[in-house]
Amino acid sequence: MALSMKCNVKSVFRFIHKSNSYRRLFKAGKATGTTSLPKGQVFSGIQPTGVPHLGNYLGALESWVALQDEYSTVMYSIVDLHSITQPQDPQILRDNILDMAASLLACGIDPTRSILFQQSQVSQHAELSWILGCLTSMPRLRHLPQWKMKSKQKNEGSVGLYTYPVLQAADILLYKSTHVPVGEDQIQHLELAQDLARIFNNQYGEFFPEPRALLSVTRKVKSLRDPSSKMSKSDPQKLSTVFLTDTPDEIVFKIRRAVTDFTSEVTYEPESRPGVSNLVSMHAAVSGQSVEEVVRLAEGMDTGQYKNVVAEAIVQKLQPIRLEIQRLRADRGHLESLLAKGAEKARSLAAPVMTEVRKLVGFY
Repeated sequence: MALSMKCNVKSVFRFIHKSNSYRRLFKAGKATGTTSLPKGQVFSGIQPTGVPHLGNYLGALESWVALQDEYSTVMYSIVDLHSITQPQDPQILRDNILDMAASLLACGIDPTRSILFQQSQVSQHAELSWILGCLTSMPRLRHLPQWKMKSKQKNEGSVGLYTYPVLQAADILLYKSTHVPVGEDQIQHLELAQDLARIFNNQYGEFFPEPRALLSVTRKVKSLRDPSSKMSKSDPQKLSTVFLTDTPDEIVFKIRRAVTDFTSEVTYEPESRPGVSNLVSMHAAVSGQSVEEVVRLAEGMDTGQYKNVVAEAIVQKLQPIRLEIQRLRADRGHLESLLAKGAEKARSLAAPVMTEVRKLVGFY
């Protein structure tokens, strides 16, 4: 999201350092019996496009879980309004919303420490999006990566796809969010939210804080079959993606079939050996070790042997999550109840903000 943030990358990385400091302070506080969290409102959303994969987990969801212990208010939304910018089968969408809720809960999102809710159940998202859209120019949206990429794929794009980043900005600003966990590919969209906060404040008076990026420091997980692209749910090659619900046998089979090269030694050289390096990155991430430690442990192994080690580490990491997803999926009523309670909490935060916005704009 953005308009003119010139020193954005520097500010992002300064904030990563600050966030890591918060993590250390929180752990120290636990040891001394004090657990006051830094003030701040964290918001992030995820589309209900089925069960997440390993890349989603390592790149976003694992850090989402940690943020629950780092900030005073943390909100995670299943952004179903965003999902309908592409055609959706209504029944599949309903199932995907609950599958995503089950996946987030199984990964460690805790409704007692954060607010988990379904975006469409809080009508203020759409209302604020309209108001912000009236402050946004068409050329500004035309240059954002989401529109460029997806409109090319379809040869044309819907109005919803075009204004998608404005709704994304409304999602963030509706709760006066101060921090947003994002990947590098979302920085421009976050910049738009920052710009719209400034534009609104300049026109109607100081009201919205400018949200800051919490940039993930986890390396992107690449496709197992094409390490030049990132792991994706939509990849037509079924062996390219490890899903959180994959069985141990499925994970082992996919990792064994992962593309590497003709050199048997295990090294970490992303430019010249992307396939093996992708395995090393995944191994380091799921085991909590550094890349250097993982490479040292693999000394004397060939890539075939190393694939078995990587597969076992991934199975150990994902097996508890898979079993918990299965358990939660079996009780749709429980998931629906949790989302309803989360939406009620979200509405209680959104309503007073929109009341003030309406007054500022002049609706009453």
